[in-house]
Amino acid sequence: MSSSVTVRPAKGVRGIGIVSIVAGIVMIIAGVVVWFIVSSTLSDEQITVSEDASMAAGQEVAGPFTAYAQADIINQHAMEASGGMTYAQLDREDPTRDTVMNASFLRASLFTSVVAFGVCALVIGLGVMFILVGYAFSRLGGSSSAAVVSTPTGGPTSTSTA
Repeated sequence: MSSSVTVRPAKGVRGIGIVSIVAGIVMIIAGVVVWFIVSSTLSDEQITVSEDASMAAGQEVAGPFTAYAQADIINQHAMEASGGMTYAQLDREDPTRDTVMNASFLRASLFTSVVAFGVCALVIGLGVMFILVGYAFSRLGGSSSAAVVSTPTGGPTSTSTA
């Protein structure tokens, strides 16, 4: 003797999946758009990584790695000019203090763009995850399954899904 059991997913699972997929698509689009805006804004500044930089020397600053490379070399140049002293360590009357201050401002601006690129990458990655989770939810919520269960009369229990 056997009986059939139908299992239905909880209500709203498919809807949550669809909303998650849409949110993921929006996140990916937003991340890509902001990435290109930040990249374009950096390119408009026409900054070139200094030739003595440890990486990306001579390249246009338009992405996270070139922005980081330029910020790093600016720091090296400022430290060389100040004898290894930071803005706060320099005497107020030291003429090098303005140079170190400007270097600090430039570095902060470049590091802000590096952080912006990181946030964009994070949002794009989360968008992909939202799409995958949404797809899984929509698959779970989109079908019902039936299982045929045999009574224990010595035969094995068999299951099938429809």
